[in-house]
Amino acid sequence: MSGIAEAVALAAPSFTGQLLRPGDDGYEERRRVHNALIDKRPAAIASCRGVADIIDAVGLARAAGLEVSVRGGGHNVAGKATIDAGLMIDLSPMKGIHVDVAARTVRAQGGVLWKELNRETQLHRLATTGGVVGSTGIAGLTLGGGVGWLMPKYGLALDNLRAADMVLADGRVVRASAEENRDLFWAIRGGGGNFGIAASLEYALHPVGPMVTAGAVVHPLARAFDVLRFFRDACATLTDDTMIMAALQTAPDDATAKLVAIVGAHCGSLADGAAAFRAIKTFGPPVLDVIEPTPYATLNGMLDPAFPKGARSYWKAQFLTDLSDEAIRALIGGYQQCPSPMCHIIVEHFHGAASRVPTTATACALRISGFNVVIASQWLGAEETDRGIQWARDTFASLTPFLAPTRYVNYLEADAADAAAVVYGQNLRRLREIKQQYDPENFFKQNVNIRP
Repeated sequence: MSGIAEAVALAAPSFTGQLLRPGDDGYEERRRVHNALIDKRPAAIASCRGVADIIDAVGLARAAGLEVSVRGGGHNVAGKATIDAGLMIDLSPMKGIHVDVAARTVRAQGGVLWKELNRETQLHRLATTGGVVGSTGIAGLTLGGGVGWLMPKYGLALDNLRAADMVLADGRVVRASAEENRDLFWAIRGGGGNFGIAASLEYALHPVGPMVTAGAVVHPLARAFDVLRFFRDACATLTDDTMIMAALQTAPDDATAKLVAIVGAHCGSLADGAAAFRAIKTFGPPVLDVIEPTPYATLNGMLDPAFPKGARSYWKAQFLTDLSDEAIRALIGGYQQCPSPMCHIIVEHFHGAASRVPTTATACALRISGFNVVIASQWLGAEETDRGIQWARDTFASLTPFLAPTRYVNYLEADAADAAAVVYGQNLRRLREIKQQYDPENFFKQNVNIRP
């Protein structure tokens, strides 16, 4: 085993990206992830430009005896993209995107963000299910599941994954698809970064846009009980073209004004979209209605201002057995105690194509129709940290009587207990067997870890 400096020096002559250590120009910027609550200092950062760099980075980590983390977009709220005293393998310079219009597929490298992918595919009026925040990385979101506005119509992001080029723990590069390494392909669709590094991903594309019907209607918090009951009932009548969510939040232009909003998107024709949202737009009526024809690419950045890079974040999230009146009261009561105007409680509705896939068809066990609650605590100052974390925990505890046993791996907090068993359920046994085959030493463990 050589030291870090020696291993970096050996890798440097052939490395086409950057190899950074503490004190080097660019190190401080590269080590930071989206969530400022996560403040780790890798022993080295390997910012890769291609597959060969990824292979060299894996070899460097082995030579220096370093644990590794893998960064794509760096958006994971639990901070899995970074590591203390280990090697961060940084894919963020890998931005290649190729759209095959005839085949309706897109192939993109592991450092691409959803806003970048959408920009290229929308040139051809095509899209695939991507995140609801445009600055999220495609790789981490997809390997963990992939919630997005198109999921009722076209499934989760991972349901649209056609293939991935994976760098394994031993430095080999293999392709995972329905035709090649089928067990690995099953595992990476939900199993996160446990099995290797996704150097590139290929997705199916669908005709979407360029204009869709999307936006939000907003009501004062005093009406929250009635609005959330209406939201619950409206969800029971949705077609696959429509996804909606509800949010308890503070007005962006008035930190004293708490609001409840219904946010949604319809991916079909504008005429059908107008009809789908007619009841939502007239209920109340709202104090603000901005549901209107919207460019699809704009829709995928609509929520970005609510989740700024550099804010400190702590989330608790889980499905409810039902959005009952009692659960609604608990949500409202919890939100009324929030300590920062940057805090949100979001209720996502799952239905349609994503929910109809059998649980064992992919590693992802998130095949459910119902309501996922996200308690997104956010703040800026370090002095607010204790209050911000405690509010999320207390609000989550108040929901205990209403919680279902399903959690989404990409929303898990850093200190989630027994995380793999919670998110994978009956699929965990097969995942552990595949982990033993592809990563028996558990080289990739800076994740919701599946032990071999």
